[in-house]
Amino acid sequence: MKRRRDERGAALLSVLLLVAVMAVIAATALDRLTLATRIAGSAATVDQGRAYAFAAEQIALRRVADLVARDPAKLTLAGGWLGRDFDLPLPGGAGTARLTDAANCFNLNSLASETMPGRLSQRPGAVAQFAELMALLGIDRGEAQAVAAATADWIDSDANEAPLGAEDGAYRAMQTPYLAANRKMADSSELRAVRGVTPKLYARLRPWICALPLAEPVKINVNTLRPEQAPLVAMLVPGQIGIADVRAALAARPADGYGSSERFWNAPSLARIDPPQDAAAQVGVGSRWLMLRTRVTMGDGVLTANALIDAHGGALVAGAAPPAIVRRDWGDSD
Repeated sequence: MKRRRDERGAALLSVLLLVAVMAVIAATALDRLTLATRIAGSAATVDQGRAYAFAAEQIALRRVADLVARDPAKLTLAGGWLGRDFDLPLPGGAGTARLTDAANCFNLNSLASETMPGRLSQRPGAVAQFAELMALLGIDRGEAQAVAAATADWIDSDANEAPLGAEDGAYRAMQTPYLAANRKMADSSELRAVRGVTPKLYARLRPWICALPLAEPVKINVNTLRPEQAPLVAMLVPGQIGIADVRAALAARPADGYGSSERFWNAPSLARIDPPQDAAAQVGVGSRWLMLRTRVTMGDGVLTANALIDAHGGALVAGAAPPAIVRRDWGDSD
């Protein structure tokens, strides 16, 4: 009798243990099912958000095409389209789109010129302008010259180290060795890999630099330039143009913009300046590159997209081809 009661106790213990194991398995399965459901929902939200971002791009391309058709030679702030958030009417969510002039910055790829396909040679004038821009932003001039030279070495195709520059040997000697890119930058964040560029320096330069697809001289549109961006013009002729002079010229800008770069240089505050022809040509009244920033909110998810628009559509002149997206980045830029 006693033996039979012991057996019943062992059987009960086995059943309880089995129930506990099944409960753990069920809880784990339910947790994984919940996670899978959330992942599937998040994927669907991302896909929907991207679809809305693509739709915003098409609207922006139409808007840019209208602006180009209105006046292929000039782009101004008329209409309040630049730097303004436009609400996107989205079912089940919310979104905004902002179009900005992507050329009013220092194009890091302008530090070199493409003498032949795939062959990049330094552009000394651009190196001096980059150093001047950093100096105008309060960076020590010696440090600025070294960073400008190293950045040009990073981009150019040869392995010859320029004065104050840095090529493969300098990067091989680092604690974590690597090599210079010897090609155009795809994104301005690549500047962080250049010798001498500290996190503090990069943070200071980030609002002022960009990496446009073409290795061409910087071209500033004084019809869309904001007064606080005056150093971008002052850098063009190092040591000869004051920031206050540029701001005064921008403050005197007509409501419909300057009709030509000559009229800008003839503004009262700049009339005494006689810039070299190549530097004077770096001021324009039109823009080829525009940036569209889209932000879509779907439930708890937020999707951000940055699209670079070529207003020329790959053509040599505006109006010859429809505007086109040439680069797209997802997520907030650093």
